[in-house]
Amino acid sequence: MPQLPDDLDAVAVRTWCSLALEALGRERAEIDAINVYPIADGDTGTNLYLTVESAAAAVEAVFAAHETGATAPATADAVRAMAHGALIGARGNSGTILAQLLRGMAGVLADGGDAAHLRLALTSAADAARQAVAHPVEGTVLTVAAEAAEAARGEDPDLRTVVTAAYEGARAALARTPEQLAVLGRAGVVDAGGRGLVAVLGALVETVTGQAPVRGPRTASGNAAKAPVTVDGGSVVGLPVGGTPVEGVTEGGLPASAPVEGPLDCPEDGSAGPAFEVIYLLEARDEQVARLRTRLDALGDSLVVVGGDGLWHVHVHVDDAGAAVEAGVEAGRPYRIRITHFATESGHDVRVQAEPAQRAVVVVVPGDGLAGLCTEAGATTVIARPGEPPASGELVDAIRRAHAREVVLLPNDAALRHTAAAAAEQARTEGVRVALVPTRAAVQGIAALAVHEPDRGFDEDVVAMTAAAGATRYAELAVAERQSWTMAGICQAGDILGLIDGDVAVIGSDVPHTARTVLDRMLAAGGELVTLVLGEDVPDALADALEEHVREGHLAVDTVVYRGGHQRAPLLIGVE
Repeated sequence: MPQLPDDLDAVAVRTWCSLALEALGRERAEIDAINVYPIADGDTGTNLYLTVESAAAAVEAVFAAHETGATAPATADAVRAMAHGALIGARGNSGTILAQLLRGMAGVLADGGDAAHLRLALTSAADAARQAVAHPVEGTVLTVAAEAAEAARGEDPDLRTVVTAAYEGARAALARTPEQLAVLGRAGVVDAGGRGLVAVLGALVETVTGQAPVRGPRTASGNAAKAPVTVDGGSVVGLPVGGTPVEGVTEGGLPASAPVEGPLDCPEDGSAGPAFEVIYLLEARDEQVARLRTRLDALGDSLVVVGGDGLWHVHVHVDDAGAAVEAGVEAGRPYRIRITHFATESGHDVRVQAEPAQRAVVVVVPGDGLAGLCTEAGATTVIARPGEPPASGELVDAIRRAHAREVVLLPNDAALRHTAAAAAEQARTEGVRVALVPTRAAVQGIAALAVHEPDRGFDEDVVAMTAAAGATRYAELAVAERQSWTMAGICQAGDILGLIDGDVAVIGSDVPHTARTVLDRMLAAGGELVTLVLGEDVPDALADALEEHVREGHLAVDTVVYRGGHQRAPLLIGVE
């Protein structure tokens, strides 16, 4: 049996994230089924799962960076990675609030993981989440978080006591949510977001005690709470809160006889809420975000803005999606923009969908420039920003956005192989035929997209794209962060590294010389076309010089140049 932690160190944080992801994976469908507030769209469990998936992936990346070291990462590094991962991967209203809860905890746990720090962390988390919501409503995840923090107060120095008290406080608060929020009471369910938070705190209990806690909300007697669920015919049955939905309950988890409520901050009169959900990440200064909050609050409801230190996650429901995005542009630089259109039909919220296309391509790209290029070619893009690889949920969303019966997925990164495979598998369960072409670099994806022909057979198209990608050798230039051993020798911090097919082949002192050397080595084996993708800060003069170098030294070889925008590598190279 593994040794139980005396405080929340980096290893414990990693375990917590893993167990939380497992718990939400088990309970995702049940949480989706009871999601009636603020929008009865049945996705709260999924949004929470994807948010924690992103947090867990960020923590794993920190540990991966320490694989060669003798010690685990510092606790501060792990909790900050957890918070950052949740922030960039937050989905929906519930996921955005959970991201702020984790951020509030991380700010305290970075200084220590003992019982006293955990108490402060829980209080900080509850306060931060409440401040992030424009118009807090009781009976939601905010209430559950506050009650968990309150239950953990005291002087007991034992970490297990504090964690268990917080969990039990959250369970008790969750059981009371139908009494605090009328829509929950009429639907006979507890708050879905609060239920997800209980699962996350339950994972924390299992992390520090080694035992999984009792599931579900808690009544005054300590038994699992039961909520009445109305079914067709008007009868009432006792369904354990979080249990399997019964016949007569809609897909959103709403009993067929219960009225549908409007979204957060809207009058509880059954009137329709805003038409769009708008979500984006935003790079902006604090003072700009304060003005953004005011403007978005006037445009719609369900406003939650979380983050800090220049990076924010914005969530709002509005009728004018363009105005919400424009507000973000005025405040800073919005990206990863997602807009969902809601429509009211027979009193229920449904997604508006057109007839699906026959085939589409979903491609992961490292910068805005290539995103524009691929979009012009008809592909649906996902941007992988430096240090922010997309989670499987983001790739699934892109497949859904492509809205096609058949999808070719190009991950363009060897590290995304498993993530892309998981996304493809999920999409297949939703009835989409997905082929994963295992592209390992953006230039391979460009080559595959260039031969894509949606009018030919699916298998034939996939074979052609796979062959084009496989015939493209790839390279990139990177800057060494520290002294280390490589296949080309010892590099020093600041050296320019030329990686060919993923391995360091050249160590240079400047970008132009290293790029020329890499090109010569790649073209020594032959080639007909060189593709250069320039990073944001690389001057056009370098592309001109490299194009001339290829023309003078290698006959009958053409060169194409693209601007990649803000990407990790200053230069990407492909040779076909």
